[in-house]
Amino acid sequence: MKKIYLICALSFGLHMQAQEAKMAKGVAQYNDLAYVDATQTYLKVANKGYKSKELFQKLGDSYYFNANLKEANKWYAELFNLNEPVEYEYYYRYSQTLKAIEDYKKSDQILDKFHELSVNDIRGNLYNQQKDYKKIIDANSGRYEIKTTGINTSQSDYGTAFFGDKVVFSTSRDSTGVVKIQTKWTNQAFTNFYVSDRTDDNDLANPKRFSKVINSKFHEDTPVFTKDLKTVYFTRNNFTDGKVGKDDKQIINLKLYKAVLKDGKWENVVELPFNNDSYSVAHPALSPDEKTLYFASNMPGTNGQSDIFRVSILGDNQYSKPENLSGGINTEARETFPFITKDNELYFASDGHQGLGGLDVFITKIKSDGTIGKIVNLGAPINGPMDDFAFIIDNTTRKGYFSSNRAGGKGRDDIYSFIENKPLILDCESELTGIVTDKETGNILPESLVSLFDEKFNLISKMTADDRAAYKFMVSCGKKYYVRAEKIDYDTNEQTVIIPELETKKYVPLAITKKIKEIKTGTDLAKTLNIKMIYFDLDKFNIRRDAQADLAKIVEIMKEYPTMRVDVRSHTDSRQTNAYNDRLSNARAKSTIAWLVKNGIQKERLSGKGYGESQLVNRCADGVDCSEEEHQMNRRSEFIILRM
Repeated sequence: MKKIYLICALSFGLHMQAQEAKMAKGVAQYNDLAYVDATQTYLKVANKGYKSKELFQKLGDSYYFNANLKEANKWYAELFNLNEPVEYEYYYRYSQTLKAIEDYKKSDQILDKFHELSVNDIRGNLYNQQKDYKKIIDANSGRYEIKTTGINTSQSDYGTAFFGDKVVFSTSRDSTGVVKIQTKWTNQAFTNFYVSDRTDDNDLANPKRFSKVINSKFHEDTPVFTKDLKTVYFTRNNFTDGKVGKDDKQIINLKLYKAVLKDGKWENVVELPFNNDSYSVAHPALSPDEKTLYFASNMPGTNGQSDIFRVSILGDNQYSKPENLSGGINTEARETFPFITKDNELYFASDGHQGLGGLDVFITKIKSDGTIGKIVNLGAPINGPMDDFAFIIDNTTRKGYFSSNRAGGKGRDDIYSFIENKPLILDCESELTGIVTDKETGNILPESLVSLFDEKFNLISKMTADDRAAYKFMVSCGKKYYVRAEKIDYDTNEQTVIIPELETKKYVPLAITKKIKEIKTGTDLAKTLNIKMIYFDLDKFNIRRDAQADLAKIVEIMKEYPTMRVDVRSHTDSRQTNAYNDRLSNARAKSTIAWLVKNGIQKERLSGKGYGESQLVNRCADGVDCSEEEHQMNRRSEFIILRM
């Protein structure tokens, strides 16, 4: 047995060494961005039962960064099943893959944990501020008719751009040389530009190579053309004049290039001056006036994996300093593939804003001052559980194209056409209305002053309530406001109002309390002074510190009216026995009277007793199941004026 044990141990040791060697190979491939090769290595190790946090992280990442979110979900689940501490970023990645399998409930649970672990993360805060994101997306859905286009292949086809009555797109269906050159990232050919006809039914047909001058042996994708079709900006690997540029890790990053059309041929391919060997710049988009160029990059100053930037086009291949787009667009994840319409609407893809899974397409309005408006998810069927991106639309026809790696396609990425049947309302307005009333009598109070403030208490507007005491403000959906009612001889009342997304009307009544109140024989000073109850500790009758401020109000009123006599009445709820409640309420009434006497009120001006549970104000008698709030209504103190 001992010999067998030693042989088994030796065999196991060799097995472990072999797995560790394979792991080292996988890590090397991973770090070299050869994700497909690394995946195969990791799979062999995992399928032999080898488990570790690093293995499942790398295996999950290999699929995640290749947009295979369903497979990534399998391995991230294994990672979390280890119950070992992981970087909070893995909570976000895991949540994204859970959306890919449409388990939105668990995804939200993981996002809750992600937000807890990373309170300053933009993505977590966006989620926490809009936990009803799925409801909002559902409300935006169903506005498009989509269909696959006829140019898709078993490879990658994506990234369309309008080119007159044609469309230019990127494809990995071939390469420029005799031998196909492949990228280690996907084991597919590098992409080139093809041009296709647009058919009457918005399909794409007759794809042909675009330009030998622009197409190289490396990647080209996502072009944008000027309106006269004589200038193109496009993305390419760092490859200029036949030379390859690499960063200090020997990675060939992406850069933006420009070319011009002369005598029917593209020429003068130049690199834009804000490129850099150390980071990527990609996916250009032009403003309607063609004076601003938008793009995605991971250059210094980026919030996450990639942000959207813009530069001013100054002419003669001169540009302003790149500006990171503000206004809440960029997160710690990917914001990419911008597209600008003639109406200055910015469409972009993101997996940092809350969506249905992977990259989703969002829209916002670029205002005249350059600031960004509300950011809205386009909803299904444009967006789904996988990556949806590279959205372009003709605002006149409401037709366009987008790219996706969704299930049911021909290749890794496919191009889909769409028709938008119903535009999305970006600037949702809601009607905030209500009436102003007297809190005690319920009577309406015309001519009350009503003011509206934003969430930082900046005054937005004010108005006088009409003859029906009604007020109305137009406000933006999805925002927080404060509304305040004021009137002479009344205390001011201010309420917080949160306008839900897509809610076009919000009713908020405002009840204010009269400062000067009539008192007479029979008046309950507790109601007049808004004293709900005098608090005592459980089963005790000594006056608590927090009750003394309310009793001090009674003292001041009785000093103001020196002939006033008051009867103090203490009441309990129905819990405990009748006898116990009688004794406790009597003791509390006496304790209250004693405090008033101690603080300057003559004893002969006061009387009182406890009524126990004999005068309940609601249904909560013995044996009746009531809430704590209902019981509290019966635990009250009354100060009844017997004589003025």
